[in-house]
Amino acid sequence: MNQKIRSCFSRWCPDRAAALLAAGLLLGLAGCGPAGKGTDTIRVGVALYTQDDTFISTIQQDMERLVRQRENEQQLKINLSTADGRSNQTTQLEQVDRFLSQGCDVLCVNIVDRTAAAVIVDKAQEAGVPLIFFNRQPVAEDIRRADNIYYVGAQAEEAGRLQGQLVLQAWQTQREQLDRNGDGVLQYVMLEGEPGHQDALLRTEYSVKALTSAGVEVEKLASDTANWNRAQGTAKTAQWIGQFGEQIEVVFSNNDDMALGAIDAFQEAQLELPLVVGVDATAPALEAIRQGELYGTVLNDAEGIAEAMVDLALALTRGENPAQTLEMDEGHYIWLPCQQITLQDLEENQNG
Repeated sequence: MNQKIRSCFSRWCPDRAAALLAAGLLLGLAGCGPAGKGTDTIRVGVALYTQDDTFISTIQQDMERLVRQRENEQQLKINLSTADGRSNQTTQLEQVDRFLSQGCDVLCVNIVDRTAAAVIVDKAQEAGVPLIFFNRQPVAEDIRRADNIYYVGAQAEEAGRLQGQLVLQAWQTQREQLDRNGDGVLQYVMLEGEPGHQDALLRTEYSVKALTSAGVEVEKLASDTANWNRAQGTAKTAQWIGQFGEQIEVVFSNNDDMALGAIDAFQEAQLELPLVVGVDATAPALEAIRQGELYGTVLNDAEGIAEAMVDLALALTRGENPAQTLEMDEGHYIWLPCQQITLQDLEENQNG
């Protein structure tokens, strides 16, 4: 396993997480305006779709840590201000207006509704502020409307394909155990992120395609959205358990929170867990893998996303061409690679 992935695993520590959360609360109180008279300050506004999402919260905490690190390394003052959109696009647009009116130098947006990206682009362009979208990808037409608009994240089809390959590997190596009814068909349910969300659509499509392309016969018992939420994942899975019971052989989930919710539902029903897979590699998901509850997940590199945004923001405020120091695609996109994670990977990382 390469060093980049090892560093992602090693960052999970309860004491450290508590410290990061404390830092986040302090930074959240700061505005996007000047830090003090006579101080040259880089002001970065971060608009989140919701802080209740474990993965998004992790990105926020990693950004806060990296800002402190860059301040010390480069003798800078960086004012990082975060706003929680609470899954409401109107609320987020108001927060964007506030950031811009307070004089932010760079705006980072984890957009609630990708169809509203054009509105945010217009606001940022009118204010002359570079715009970085992250994790929730707007359509290409919105990203390409100006040279100073960027997207940072992972490619959803890659995450879906790797997730499907996790299940394919299990089918090939543990088929007797996985094929509960012995019919040679893999029966599954699918927990999708949210209606119309590009990552949800692509992760769903490519996870199943990885199986069918390899000649595995599959049967979808049910699929529905659970809005990336653990409690909703539990509720939806509980309904399916009532309908299908132990016919469910695999639970695909577009993210880890919903996957953990599915595990909760099976445990509450006192049924043997099927094979459950997620995406993100959050700290709770990695612990569930260690406990033998979650079969595997796909690393969505929160730390890499945070680092790319911080370094991109610094380059933009210096008037530099970010493509000279950051690996970019088509002048607008910074893609973070995904990677499969199973218990074997965690054990190898620990031993290595």
